[in-house]
Amino acid sequence: MKAVISIDQGTTSTRVVVMTEDGRLAGSAQREHRQYFPQPGWVEHDPLEIWENTRELTGLALTRARLRPSDVAGVGITNQRETTVLWDSVTGRPVHRAIVWQDTRADELMDRLKADGHEDAVRARTGLPLASYFSAGKINWMLDNVPEAGELARTGRLRAGTMDSWLLWNLTGGPDGGIHSTDVTNASRTLLMDLETLDWDDDLAKLFGIDPDLAAGMLPRIHPSVGEFGTIVGAEPLSGLPVCGILGDQQAATFGQAAFNRGDVKNTYGTGCFLLQNIGTLPEISDHGLVTTVAYQVEDGPAYYALEGSVAVAGSLVQWLRDNLGIIRTSEEVEALAGSVQDNGGVYFVPAFSGLYAPYWRPDARGLIAGLTGYATAGHIARAALEATAYQSRDVLEAVVADAGQRPEELRVDGGMTVNDELMQFQADILGVPVVRPELVETTAVGAAHAAGLASGVWRDLDEVAGLWREGRRWEPVMSTRDRDRLLGHWEQAIQRSLGWAEQD
Repeated sequence: MKAVISIDQGTTSTRVVVMTEDGRLAGSAQREHRQYFPQPGWVEHDPLEIWENTRELTGLALTRARLRPSDVAGVGITNQRETTVLWDSVTGRPVHRAIVWQDTRADELMDRLKADGHEDAVRARTGLPLASYFSAGKINWMLDNVPEAGELARTGRLRAGTMDSWLLWNLTGGPDGGIHSTDVTNASRTLLMDLETLDWDDDLAKLFGIDPDLAAGMLPRIHPSVGEFGTIVGAEPLSGLPVCGILGDQQAATFGQAAFNRGDVKNTYGTGCFLLQNIGTLPEISDHGLVTTVAYQVEDGPAYYALEGSVAVAGSLVQWLRDNLGIIRTSEEVEALAGSVQDNGGVYFVPAFSGLYAPYWRPDARGLIAGLTGYATAGHIARAALEATAYQSRDVLEAVVADAGQRPEELRVDGGMTVNDELMQFQADILGVPVVRPELVETTAVGAAHAAGLASGVWRDLDEVAGLWREGRRWEPVMSTRDRDRLLGHWEQAIQRSLGWAEQD
């Protein structure tokens, strides 16, 4: 029986999964990595730590699966998108820590470009708003603030990419001939790729302070998501295996949810929350605060696009309750604490720690807890924190409905937070739409495995891949329209009160 390996490089950890051709998870290994917060709004990772974790976890996952490298047909990669690293192609050393997608240090640049009237043209070409969330501002900051980056760029030694490119380059030889490529889904999150041509755009590079003549060597080659990228060299026990699938994490979850048809919608609940709707082979631009992104592309086929709404803080809010407030000792305790009260007690939590993403795009927003009275307890705060994820997801889905003109028949969900049954019921209630969880909830890793298996011949086509998806549980909405409207009215008031805080600093 053939197997595929999926390397899932996430915001807080890296996980390696082994999947067999019958769709079974045979083994996995996971390790957390450090996050650095050198200044308010700055978030960084150590790329070398992530690479070393990846090397060690692949062997451990294979051992747990009781499989040999000869049993593996191919390797897939999925990664936190937008997170950006620059490195020296001769030494293999990063010139700076990776700047994470949540980082806001490029806000000033984006504000300046907006003031100069560039936003509409950039959105029309890339599908994205001018926001520090995306990679171009991070590259610009490192070129301007890290002297080594500018020096290496001028000599042609500098490489820039998202985390998939960093891992691929290292897996395929690093300084000894490593392949510098990315896939269309990750490239579509940079503010540097034209959505229609699926290639880097010189005018966009100039706008973000990147010399187009240097960009040709600095930026990775853009490749379809499903297809062979290169052969692994020296990274035992994977040496000799092909890397044949790369997808950004949310696109990988879309692939793992078998959302291959126009109108299919999925929502992933992880560090952040990300809702994507397949819109087919034409890159439609949203009128309601969503971004347009590439969903996936199979080699020799057209690119499929999606409308996406991104929520910055979801599962990371539970970590904040644990690490900053100390009202829970482990993340798993939040469900019991939230369940210790009947309702939210009038408490609402807007977790705008780094501003609000879709559909608001308000970097000036800041987090707040509203509706506190003497009656409120830690249980009410915990419940409000969980409900915030459902409310934010509802805001994004309403934007999807406004763009598409119709409400989806169901919402497929995945990610770590979906194990919370009470949260999923509340999500169905506040949406008024059935919520469906698959048997395998970690569909990000599953999607990258499916991509690699499709490219390496483990599965014949998308229909066979879609047949691997199986429903695990379904929640139907039961809340009355009156109660839903009352709760949403208070949530919208809380959102309005969160706006404008950063301008008062």
